[in-house]
Amino acid sequence: MKLSHAVAAAIALTAATITLAAPARAQTYDPSYPVCLQVYQGIVDYYFECHYRTMAQCQMSASGRAAQCVVNPYYGGPKSRRQRQRSYDRY
Repeated sequence: MKLSHAVAAAIALTAATITLAAPARAQTYDPSYPVCLQVYQGIVDYYFECHYRTMAQCQMSASGRAAQCVVNPYYGGPKSRRQRQRSYDRY
């Protein structure tokens, strides 16, 4: 069975695309930290490191790098050390 040149080219292109595709990096934001460092590896290639408590701490890590500090949009707020239980008196 002969394949036409167009079908053979389409199969080769599909195989090359699947083989050469770079794996996608998951963007994770740790909700425990309010500040993230956005590190640039290329024009549209970047990743986040979310483990900074203050903007100043993040800026020290960003200094001299292709990076910037951003507010973590998924920050969950400070965790309370203990849960308060309210007691209501019934009269």
